[in-house]
Amino acid sequence: MSFAKIGMAALAGLVISGTALAADESALATKSGCLACHAVDHKVIGPAYKDVAKKYAGDAGAAAKLAAKVKAGGGGVWGQIPMPPNAQVADKDIKTLVDWILSLK
Repeated sequence: MSFAKIGMAALAGLVISGTALAADESALATKSGCLACHAVDHKVIGPAYKDVAKKYAGDAGAAAKLAAKVKAGGGGVWGQIPMPPNAQVADKDIKTLVDWILSLK
């Protein structure tokens, strides 16, 4: 097998696994109730996840700030409607969701 074919196969595997990973996180967001107020690419009640990723791009403390806001709730950053607390969502799931949101382009 040539190096080009091996490289193409590896790239295809990464694309497929990345798609599967995003599907897992989207399912977690649905299960956690996040998609009732948010969407990846457009504003619902809360901001689009891609807009959140843009706003916090380059902010080293963004993951911790956003995880705390998801857990405790908050308001005033994206408008007048506050985000309710999500204390029922496990911390590890919040971390997974926040990391996913911040990875969006």
